[in-house]
Amino acid sequence: MNFALVLFLLLVATAILWVIDRFYAKKRRAPGTPSPWWVEYGASFFPVILIVFGLRSFIVEPFKIPSGSMIPTLLVGDFILVNKWTYGIRLPVINKKIIDVNSPKRGDVMVFRYPADPSMDYIKRVVGLPGDRIEYVDKRLRINGEAVPITGQDDYLHPDRLYYSPRFQEKLGAVEHSVLIERDVPPLVPQVLDYPHRENCTYTTSGVRCTVPEGHYFVMGDNRDASSDSRVWGFVPDENIVGRAFFIWFNFNDMKRIGGFH
Repeated sequence: MNFALVLFLLLVATAILWVIDRFYAKKRRAPGTPSPWWVEYGASFFPVILIVFGLRSFIVEPFKIPSGSMIPTLLVGDFILVNKWTYGIRLPVINKKIIDVNSPKRGDVMVFRYPADPSMDYIKRVVGLPGDRIEYVDKRLRINGEAVPITGQDDYLHPDRLYYSPRFQEKLGAVEHSVLIERDVPPLVPQVLDYPHRENCTYTTSGVRCTVPEGHYFVMGDNRDASSDSRVWGFVPDENIVGRAFFIWFNFNDMKRIGGFH
């Protein structure tokens, strides 16, 4: 369901009822006669829906993490907030940028419309910017020929499955974050889709090498061997960007997770 479209339609409907109630119905009915219930209720909801629509469309939008592709940074069930204006002001519903503000940076955790199905929202970490040469070969990430710094950490215990994964600290730009890289999973990329600018990538049994087209971004999940990302379905076009994730505001299973994250 396209919630933004539903909210927009509700906004339009309640706005019409508010206008009818304020400028037409009140002037024509007899003093002391109440408005029809559907006009009164619809008009009263208009200011509330207007505020929610404005906040959600231009300031901040809530999301829930549905999968484990961003473990250990984000867990299944995390409720997060996404900054809607940091990458530019966009028209709601059609997501067209009208005011440029900033561009995504390496290391940002970004929400975007899945290129293969724009009705779905995905969340990944920005790895490659327009023009970058990205290599993920033998599970080592290189950007423009330089290896991304990575150091070992304590293994990560998956609380739901009670098994450990090798955890590493990676530095992308100014952002340091944890990633999981399984030792027993082969480096080749399985089931690659046919996506726009597919010719910019070369796949081997050791991994993938790509040149990011202009106006696009290369993204990956922090749970590297359990993430369907740009290695599989290609680049994220600028027009698909929703915003930058920056805060966990709730998790039913662990209240300690509330707060900012990298």
